[in-house]
Amino acid sequence: MRLLLLNPNTTRDVTELMRATGIAVAAPGTEILTATAPRGVPYIATRAEAQIGGAIALEMLAEAPPVDAAIIAAFGDPGLLGARELFDYPVVGLAEAAMLNACMLGRRFGLVTFARALLPWYEECVAAHGLAQRCAGVRALEGRFAALAGVQEEKEAQLLDLAHAMVEEDGADVLIFAGAPLSGLAARVRERLPVPAVDQVVAAVKLAEALVAQRPRKATAGTFRRPDPKPSHGLAPALAARIGHAG
Repeated sequence: MRLLLLNPNTTRDVTELMRATGIAVAAPGTEILTATAPRGVPYIATRAEAQIGGAIALEMLAEAPPVDAAIIAAFGDPGLLGARELFDYPVVGLAEAAMLNACMLGRRFGLVTFARALLPWYEECVAAHGLAQRCAGVRALEGRFAALAGVQEEKEAQLLDLAHAMVEEDGADVLIFAGAPLSGLAARVRERLPVPAVDQVVAAVKLAEALVAQRPRKATAGTFRRPDPKPSHGLAPALAARIGHAG
């Protein structure tokens, strides 16, 4: 089984962090390929950046080698629904995978993240997936951090404080450390938390494996069938070919 872990941000160290987290839990025989956005922003934190990242993700998927499933590895799932329209294999989003896993472990989940700018986008992501009633809230760190890939080590104590507040004050039954740079944190701090914590990459890898095992066919009806062919202008050649049914 070949899974593509696609980071629509430009920070390669974060891609490597997610790859290591995924490899640690992948089933025997599962190969995890990675791709990092060739342009864009170091991390997506706003609605505008999410739109840009989603378009880049579609280009990257169109240019990717053959795989059995793909993971859009940014927590707000930029480009996820468009990818499910265009491509024939399962496409999993970090946020949706983590939240669906959390719903199986408790009544309400809480998100803890590393930057306040992420709050509106993450709140809207929860609502877009139809899970607002299952979400106890979103809490975020205040202030700056030294390096994106090292934020979980640098701010571990503050992140744990937010997690405890999410449980004690907001009523979360399950926690998610949300945002690609926090991948792997849940396993390291699990014994210091009073409730279960879901790791976004672990959830995405295991759900992708489960979907591939079901061998789902591509929809030919309904809202996720492949759109009819359409000419385009100025798009990346591989994406233009996919939209035009030439690839």
